[in-house]
Amino acid sequence: MSPQHTGTGRLAPTTPGAGSEPPTTRVPRWLRVTLPATLILIWLAGAAVGGPFFGRIDEVSSNDRTAYLPTTAEATQVQELLPGFTEGDAIPAVIVFTAPAGLTDGDVAAIDGGLAAAQSLDAVDGTVSPAIVSDDGDAAQAFVPLSGSADIAEATTELRDTLTRAAPGDVQVAITGPAGFASDLTGAFAGIDGLLLGVALTAVLVILVIVYRSLLLPLTVLATSLFALCVALLTIWQLANTGVLLLSGQTQGILFILVIGAATDYALLYVARYRDELVHTPDRWTATRRALRGAFEPILASGSTVIAGLLCLLLSDLRSNSTLGPVAAIGIAFAMLAALTLLPAILLALGRAAFWPRIPRHDPGAAPAGAADRSLWGRVAGAVRTRPRTVWVTTAAVLALGCLGITQLQASGVPQSELVLGSSEARTGQDRLAEHFPAGSGSPVHVVAPEAELQEAADVLLEDDGIAAVSVTADTPSSTAPVTTDGIGAFGPPGTPAPEPVVSDGAVLLQGTLTDAADSAAAEETIRDLRDTYATALPGVLVGGESATDLDTNDASIRDRTLIVPVVLAVILLILMLLLRAVLAPVLLTLTTVLSFGTAMGVAGVVFDHVLGFPGADPAVPLFGFVFLVALGIDYNIFLMTRVREESLVHGTREGVLRGLRLTGGIITSAGLVLAATFTALAVIPVLFLAQIAFIVAFGVLLDTFVVRSLLVPALSYDVGRAIWWPSRLARGRA
Repeated sequence: MSPQHTGTGRLAPTTPGAGSEPPTTRVPRWLRVTLPATLILIWLAGAAVGGPFFGRIDEVSSNDRTAYLPTTAEATQVQELLPGFTEGDAIPAVIVFTAPAGLTDGDVAAIDGGLAAAQSLDAVDGTVSPAIVSDDGDAAQAFVPLSGSADIAEATTELRDTLTRAAPGDVQVAITGPAGFASDLTGAFAGIDGLLLGVALTAVLVILVIVYRSLLLPLTVLATSLFALCVALLTIWQLANTGVLLLSGQTQGILFILVIGAATDYALLYVARYRDELVHTPDRWTATRRALRGAFEPILASGSTVIAGLLCLLLSDLRSNSTLGPVAAIGIAFAMLAALTLLPAILLALGRAAFWPRIPRHDPGAAPAGAADRSLWGRVAGAVRTRPRTVWVTTAAVLALGCLGITQLQASGVPQSELVLGSSEARTGQDRLAEHFPAGSGSPVHVVAPEAELQEAADVLLEDDGIAAVSVTADTPSSTAPVTTDGIGAFGPPGTPAPEPVVSDGAVLLQGTLTDAADSAAAEETIRDLRDTYATALPGVLVGGESATDLDTNDASIRDRTLIVPVVLAVILLILMLLLRAVLAPVLLTLTTVLSFGTAMGVAGVVFDHVLGFPGADPAVPLFGFVFLVALGIDYNIFLMTRVREESLVHGTREGVLRGLRLTGGIITSAGLVLAATFTALAVIPVLFLAQIAFIVAFGVLLDTFVVRSLLVPALSYDVGRAIWWPSRLARGRA
């Protein structure tokens, strides 16, 4: 009695009925009904509770960049000391007034009237300055402190309306500075709950309808993704509300995309197994058991690999990175759980009707799954069989050529004014400000120095070419340096007596107005020079402010990238070794993933610089791109190679490679299309960082699924042969 292949990677005797599944009558009917119904009800209840939290994310999220810096960062230390010198945690709004023909005395009087009216606004926390007219008389600026606890978008809108009503008709009003840029960023993330989710779900639905040529099945898969997202969001919201996690707009967007994309990918893998089993068995309970048994290991391994890669972000110094790790990991965990519980329960309840109108019929005489055929993937497998070395060498060479574009990727940071794509009032206001005042007005350098070293610390600022003016937070007027209405005492030339300062814990607060825009590379260089000078001459002095926050954020991102990338590679390599019970295969798979990532980054560098004209990239862009592409790329490696190993146990390695390619080719490309579409949806949020991540991951995933997993990996594995499983028994030809 010789064995034959059942189509699922198992051996079954040829005698009819021998070795078949136990009769379904052994499974109580009440259990077959109660178990899926209970699972569906549990998920339905979780989604019902978690759904309303989509509109409440802003209650527990923050886009304050200083909050994401490590406590050891100098900018963070200065930020923590500021309340000792100023009242509250106000965010300064810089108001710029301009007129085509210049400002008249009447214009200035009207502006001052509007500023006086703004003083009574609920969101204003402190003294509003009067209008300060530029030397050329064509513009004026004013400073309005807004409460840190206020809704910054609403506060700036109300302030703008108040000032615009009071200003003459030809006077243009623009709000810039920290409050202006924060408002722009908040507005950019406004569509993240509705627009982003709607675009992503629509794209996935269209792809699923094309793939399945059915309506009920795509809706079932989509419901699985949505339920997973609702329950994940409920969990994350509670953790953020208690302070365990820190959420931001970009974290929220990435969470939505990851959960929908991953849950759909896992669903595609399970549905393919389930459909195959419905052809080979008449009973849907038995088909469900077999499909779960075949899909459980690759889905669990795939999800665990992504989670492990994401949790490596916990090593980051930046909380914007370190908190994304557990947030996204929670989302992937629920995506995996939904694909292994909710989806099987729904499909078990629906049976073959879920596939209407292409209902899979029970056909005992059907050809074993993975057998040679003339389908697209059958022809691809034939090309791999005929010329494996030519295929993988050529593919690797083309990918290596694409890596050369990495030199075009400028990932050293971008100005805050460039974070929001499209029109930006804050950016416009900053440009107008720079035309008539020192470009750094409104976003000063904060220097905290011991009281005894006030004059020396001020002299360092005054002597720096990057500083236009120096002042100190003061209580009372000084005979040599009058204190203005906003409590700031101005310094004269180096060596002149200092104003009387506010002293907090033996320290004073100096403020330096930058000659360059506060978010520019030149301003960051000024901060670096000041810190170097103070470290030598006055070691106790700390330098902070908006420019210092930018500098510390970029430095921390570069440090994170250098540390986390090799750790992610090591973790994923270890997981692959455990999963495939081999060493050589995981090493080769990891190298192909790195090559694919390098190509994606190279193409992105060329597109960003020469096609889209982006001003550069945040240092975190390569890190996020690496974590997502490597983790998700390994996903497809796992889908392919677990099936190849399963088939190799029965048919040998080379035939197993071809059968695995035929069986998973359609699944992997469909999964890649879904994930690419969901990440592309991030581009609807007009934020530079998300647009760049959208391109890198979408392009990289398509490259992975259509080139690397379809040609490079199968051809390389076929060429190496059974040695690819070294040192396992499979490498010695023992199944």
